[in-house]
Amino acid sequence: MIIRPQKTKFQVLVVDNLKTISQWAINPWRRYSLAIIVFFIGYFFGSSLGMISAVYNLMDPISALFSIAFIEILIKLRRSFLIDKNNKFYILIIDFLRIGLLYGFFTESLKLL
Repeated sequence: MIIRPQKTKFQVLVVDNLKTISQWAINPWRRYSLAIIVFFIGYFFGSSLGMISAVYNLMDPISALFSIAFIEILIKLRRSFLIDKNNKFYILIIDFLRIGLLYGFFTESLKLL
């Protein structure tokens, strides 16, 4: 007899909500609208971090470390979601967040030239 572990509050709040969001996003319009919203959130954080690090010249290496670490964490998450074929929605969201961050960094670097 296999004893199933008890559902924790974290699992109920986060994991089950992610499953309901992926079921809600079966419709392509909802899926791509949510992906574009995540892209703009990533763009906002990328451009904000670029502006903050441009104002304080001492924080450039620290902000570069945080941004590279965050992008590497997103890459590791993407690789873990690639194992299961049912996680295409999560891969789409992670990719759009990563592209938004990189696009925000790129546009901020063009402003500084």
